[in-house]
Amino acid sequence: MAGAIAQRVSGMGFALVVAPVLVLLIGPFDGVLMVNICGAASALMVTTRVWRNINWRLYLLLAVPAVIAVVPGSIVAANLGGPTLQIAVGAILVLALTVSLLVTRGSLTTPIGPTGIIAGSASGFMSATAGISGPAVGVFAVLTKWQHDSFAATLQPYFVTLGVTAFVGKLVASGFAPLDYDWWLWLLVIACTVAGLIVGEFVARVVSHGVARLCVIGISYVGGIVAILDGLSSS
Repeated sequence: MAGAIAQRVSGMGFALVVAPVLVLLIGPFDGVLMVNICGAASALMVTTRVWRNINWRLYLLLAVPAVIAVVPGSIVAANLGGPTLQIAVGAILVLALTVSLLVTRGSLTTPIGPTGIIAGSASGFMSATAGISGPAVGVFAVLTKWQHDSFAATLQPYFVTLGVTAFVGKLVASGFAPLDYDWWLWLLVIACTVAGLIVGEFVARVVSHGVARLCVIGISYVGGIVAILDGLSSS
């Protein structure tokens, strides 16, 4: 619910909030897998509200290399040991957040084509390994001066595509092991995600985007660091 509220208020906070927590609760592989499918469900709901602002050309530019990069990312995630993957997830999160913050402060502008391919590939790989696809495309938006309304809208079908692709790819790479969880658990988590989006509609009216973004960044940093420390203590 907290991740869905963050997604609705700030635009791209779902995985940043949820991934570190689920990694600690149910493990790095299963936790990120759940982030993938719940993030896709969350973005799908938002997509219906922002359809007119979606830039499908830039969506394809990012999504095609991202989907391709999900394949090696899924293989890495399925074969890394638990503590090692947990440390990697935490490190990727902290690094991605730091790069995003540093780039936001700069004034550099880069070509859209090559930058989009690189950003999409990095985003796809990170989605499969850490469940975090937003920071890489966020950097792309800053570097190319992408208008915010179009960027936020285009991210939603992009997140749906990556979430579903990463979910299916990791299930295949792991031999469908995560499906051993009871069916009601998956339904409950998805239901809470939907409930969080509904609550987020009201929260968005009273909380500014700046405050929401700072909260997401703070929670994500703490979660990433805790995931790294917990992985190191378990290795």
